[in-house]
Amino acid sequence: MGVSKTRLARGIGAARAWRAKRTLDAYTCRVARSDRWTTRLAVAPYRDLTSRFDGAWPMDLARIRQGEGNLGDRMAAALRNHCLAPVCIVGTDLPDLKKRDLAAAFTALKRYDVVFGPATDGGFWLIGMRPRCARRAALRNVRWSSPSTLADTLAALPKNWRVTMLREMEDVDDAASFRRRLGKPAA
Repeated sequence: MGVSKTRLARGIGAARAWRAKRTLDAYTCRVARSDRWTTRLAVAPYRDLTSRFDGAWPMDLARIRQGEGNLGDRMAAALRNHCLAPVCIVGTDLPDLKKRDLAAAFTALKRYDVVFGPATDGGFWLIGMRPRCARRAALRNVRWSSPSTLADTLAALPKNWRVTMLREMEDVDDAASFRRRLGKPAA
């Protein structure tokens, strides 16, 4: 508690933010599992890979370490390290995520080099790449957790990469999005 969802915790308290994260993690793990693709849970470097996270993470779900650095460094490393096939990284703070959203991302990667799921706050809830692009992934000069995150990430990509967008969704990052998406008043 207190290590992740810090913007949310500032608005609703650490305990409520932790409970929301736990609920959303469990939901995402259920949605992301499929026999059509391999699902791995990227675990923060300070966490034990065998941790149950109080039942939110299924024990049989494969886990990998996120790696070190900022969010962009960790995502780029995951893209590079798991790029034998098309690879997608999805956030775990999406109460509206559906299996069809993930299927749409993998379908898009048959025609495009990169796919994004744009978030209403200017960020993105999913990034996916074809293997040849994922091997070269570098997400630098991005203002993370800002209204410019998606635009900065697009600017960091090579100009000749073909990019497409999925549907826009709101992720739960702060007290206002928490109230809108999870319908709970702030304390």
